[in-house]
Amino acid sequence: MRIALHTKVRADRIAEYEAAHREVPVELTDAIRAAGATSWTIWRSGTDLFHVLECEDYGRLLAELEKLPVNIAWQARMAELLDVKHDYSSEGAEAGLPVVWELP
Repeated sequence: MRIALHTKVRADRIAEYEAAHREVPVELTDAIRAAGATSWTIWRSGTDLFHVLECEDYGRLLAELEKLPVNIAWQARMAELLDVKHDYSSEGAEAGLPVVWELP
């Protein structure tokens, strides 16, 4: 399944956010893959962040990552940089952006 998400970085923390993503811990990327993600890309337009990820089951991915220590540490770091955060709770599974149109 493909999921699109929208988050927001704080205007005064853009450089720090981008720097953090050049150093994502291997333990975290391995855990994301183990939870079923096959790809995850983030684009930035100003302070708006758009995520597109491919995974087997988004709800399962969130459930597996939510209580994982490396993800908890990463989310705490991101909480300092973001105005709108990625929701790893069970309600977050419904946070994907709705598809409006796809090229047939």
